[in-house]
Amino acid sequence: MKKPYQIETQRAVKQLEAMAADGDPAVQMVLPMAEMVGWLRQGVGELIRQAGLQLMDLLMQEEVRELVGERSQRQAERTAHRWGSEGGYCVVMGQKVPIQRPRVRTTEEKEVRLGSYEMFHRGEPLTETVWEKLMLGLSTRKYGQAIRQFSEADGLEKSAVSEHFIEASRAKLKDMMERRLDKMRLCALLIDATPFKGQQMVAALGIAQDGQKTILGIRQGATENATVVSELLGDLVSRGLDFTEPRLYVLDGGKALSAAVKKHAGESAAIQRCQVHKRRNVLDHLTDEQKPAVAKSLNAAYTLEDYGAAKQALNILHRELMDLNPSAARSLGEGMEETLTVHRLHVPIQLRKTLASTNVIESAFSIVEQVCKKVKRWHGGDQRERWIGSGLLVAQKQFRRVTGYKQIPALLRELEALAPPKPEIAKREKGVVKWVARVPLLSAELRAFPRKVFAIHFHRELIRGIIGAEGVANLNVVFNL
Repeated sequence: MKKPYQIETQRAVKQLEAMAADGDPAVQMVLPMAEMVGWLRQGVGELIRQAGLQLMDLLMQEEVRELVGERSQRQAERTAHRWGSEGGYCVVMGQKVPIQRPRVRTTEEKEVRLGSYEMFHRGEPLTETVWEKLMLGLSTRKYGQAIRQFSEADGLEKSAVSEHFIEASRAKLKDMMERRLDKMRLCALLIDATPFKGQQMVAALGIAQDGQKTILGIRQGATENATVVSELLGDLVSRGLDFTEPRLYVLDGGKALSAAVKKHAGESAAIQRCQVHKRRNVLDHLTDEQKPAVAKSLNAAYTLEDYGAAKQALNILHRELMDLNPSAARSLGEGMEETLTVHRLHVPIQLRKTLASTNVIESAFSIVEQVCKKVKRWHGGDQRERWIGSGLLVAQKQFRRVTGYKQIPALLRELEALAPPKPEIAKREKGVVKWVARVPLLSAELRAFPRKVFAIHFHRELIRGIIGAEGVANLNVVFNL
């Protein structure tokens, strides 16, 4: 609900627009040549800035004349009069530039808002400008020195810039976390947890069926646990994401992620463990001398196109590691089958390079690190979420379609073939039984069934297998009548 001053501001702007449209009055500006030459000595930019300020003053004076009439002339039906001027400001290129604004009052001593000043005052989105500059790496301390275009501009102090950024980043985070997902058709959902400044940040990224990548949401937690991930997925559900659709889930390998996905998408969900994380976990158990040979074997196995050949190569490596380092072998064996899901689904090689790992999210977080490198102190509250959300939005602007996006239809066909058939549904809702079936006719015995204890609602198709007296008996058994 808008506040009274917002309503008055909107009304003043509409009155100005109507005034400009009615007769289209001309506004002429006359500038002394000597003054213009003086501005030009400081550059063309200074001429444009100073001329713009004078043009703004001229426009406000013209609006006052339309409201009040010519100065020093009697008007019998005067409804408002001039009331001096006071200091104000306009927003130009992310700076608050002081200007003098004329005042107008009605004969009833009520202040009249000027539509022209309200438009100047509103100007460019100041918080948006601050957000964009800080995302480019400008610090709050040097913000004023970098963008000051008017010597008399204010609002460029570190504290003011910080407040504008907090407002802008909080609004952008809110938009990202509350964006509806009903219309999104995803072929893959990538989830990865990344340590960031002492906290675990879990991010979800969706790949649409046209190959476009979108940041869906983030969650902050002390550790990568099932509760944090489940809350993130639950939030996606509440925003409209359908987990019953066939989709590939690419995870970083943590058991918490896998458990949370199966909770929402079912035990039969197609889960691809990140091959990069698996390679990293296995190599962490080995000495520097052992790592090159094992890494070469892992890379060769995952590069194989055929599922059977890749699994055989990993099994051979697993047996070798049992003699070399049992801990590394156990690390390889844990979830090994899920690292080959893209092989089992016959995902084409080009598309497989993207879907075999969570590198897309890690690449986005590398941009987050770049954006946040000038933040020296991290506090509680939503500071981490705001900065990470802002960094991910910057990364999203640089996203391109995934490599091999034209092969996504082949992936969808494999996922649909893998998905279990949806069972027929029988429900009771407020005494109304809904039964989905596939028989076009209903027997006379069932239609004439005298017992009226319940009502039957037929959803598109009629009851299957219930025909005649035997069908009525079956119905009695089904509903315990």
